[in-house]
Formats: sequence, structure tokens, C-alpha cells
Amino acid sequence: MPIKIQTDLPAIEVLESENIFVMTHERAALQDIRPLKIVILNLMPTKIETETQLLRLLSNSPLQIEVDFIHPTTHISKNTSASHLNTFYHSFEDVRQNRYDGMIVTGAPIEQMPFEEVDYWHEMTEIMEWSKTNVYSVLYICWGAQAGLYYHHGIKKYPLSQKLSGIYNHTVLNPYHPLMRGFDDNYFAPHSRHTEVRLSDVTKDSDLIPLAVSDLAGLHIVAEKNGRAFYVTGHAEYDRDTLAKEYFRDVNKGLNPSIPYNYFPDNDHTKTPPFTWRSNAHLLLSNWLNYYVYQRTPYHFTDISHTISPEEFTYEI
Repeated sequence: MPIKIQTDLPAIEVLESENIFVMTHERAALQDIRPLKIVILNLMPTKIETETQLLRLLSNSPLQIEVDFIHPTTHISKNTSASHLNTFYHSFEDVRQNRYDGMIVTGAPIEQMPFEEVDYWHEMTEIMEWSKTNVYSVLYICWGAQAGLYYHHGIKKYPLSQKLSGIYNHTVLNPYHPLMRGFDDNYFAPHSRHTEVRLSDVTKDSDLIPLAVSDLAGLHIVAEKNGRAFYVTGHAEYDRDTLAKEYFRDVNKGLNPSIPYNYFPDNDHTKTPPFTWRSNAHLLLSNWLNYYVYQRTPYHFTDISHTISPEEFTYEI
């Protein structure tokens, strides 16, 4: 189904080459339906690449999706041009009065810093607080997930002895939860981080449900019982070569990184990595959009602060 984005966004050319239906504002105006309104807080340094990755996954939706991008204005981006940000991004102040069906908060390569030392942390907390009343369901990714769990639930992150990088096998803990509907009992997903949140901390919070975990990578997906927020500690959106780009970047910096786990065939970095997480990445985003954005969000945005009762999420364990 179509994603409604600006005509000249760089992601359009890539998405159209993959036969993904991208709809311009002009064509969307001819369809008499209300699109889902999604805002993406993009904290990644490779913003254009992340835009394409997320829009690709959002394409498996039942309706039009109208996407706004925002970025923290209290941080100066070193990897994305001011022209791109000025053309395709809003500030938080620009959208503060808006209401959205869903929001995605991306990761950021800053997980080794204390949250309060991040230069845009105050702005980040403003956005997370605003989301309680202006966004129906939020999907937090990697550092964004750690930040969300810390801000909303007081759950700490812990440093790892070395960077966790690779493709890890995960076990679904709650196969009947709507977000995990259609997942195999075990599935692969990428991770790329220096810190972790722990299952033992999450299980102490009665408002949270752990949905998937890895023996090697730890906790992967956590849900709030009311469906208003989900926390994914990995990078389902990553392309086939994203971990390779990160690995070679660190090699060129002289950081002597470990080769990503279970990624290159035979651990040979000259071989093409198999794309073993693509289908469940699409499933994760489409389940979120279908069960927690499209089916649950109020038609009228004035009702967006409505909280789903836990009774609506009864499922067999």
C-alpha cells in the first residue's frame, strides 16, 4: 500500500526501484480516505539511509501513510546536510500541536553516554512526554528503546564488555501477542550496540510484557500492556549491508572491531551476507501498524489520549 511522502525525497528513487508503491501528495489528495499519520524522530547519523529503511518497512500497511520527519534542533548533525534537514524535516516546535497515529524513535550511536549527558536529552524528554497525549502508539528502536524504557519506566541500561554486533537468533516468549502474530518460534534480527537492558529489570514492571529474547543478545522486544509503546532493542530496519558498512567503518578507524556475529558466510568479510531477517522485519512493522495504529487509533484525533484497557489484550500463553 502507498506511503505518502514529499515528491523529491531521496528515498523515493530507491523505493520505486524495488516496486514499492510510493504516492505523492498530489495523487493522495484524490483519494477520499484519512491516511495514517506517522512521525519519525530520526536520530541516526545516516539519516537518508534510515529514511529509506523505515519507509520500506512501512509500505506494508492497509492505508495511506503520511510521514513527517523530525530531528532534534539542539544537536548539529555532522553527517546530513542542512539543506536536506531544512527541506524534509520539521523541528519539534513545528509539530507540537499535531496529533499522530504512530511515532517511530530511531536508535543513535550514543549509547555509551549517560542519558542526561546527551546534548538533546532535554528535547528528547519533551518529545517523549508529548507523545503520551499526542501520539497513539510509539515504536522505539535500539538506543531509542533504551531511552524510552529509562524515561517512562526508570529501567537502566548496562554497559557490555564489547560491542554487540551481528545477526542473532531470538525466541518468541508470547506467540499470541498481536505484535508477534505470524512470527516463527525462533527468528533472526540484527543488533548493533554497546549497552543492554535486562529482562530481570523489565519483568519487575507490571506494565511491561517481554515478547522476545535471545540467549546471546538478550532482551529484544518489550510491549507496554496498553499497546501505547513498544521497545525493540535491535535494528530490524537494517539493510543487508548495514552491519558490513559499520564494520568496515570501524576497521578504517583503527578500532579493531570483532567481525559481526553470524553475519558474513564463514566469517569471510568478502562474502555477501544473507538477508535472514527481512521477512520478520516487515512482519514486525506491519503488525504494529495494523493492530496498534490502524485498528486501535481513534478516527478523531481529539480522542488520541484514550488508553486501551489490558482486558483487550487477553491471549493464551
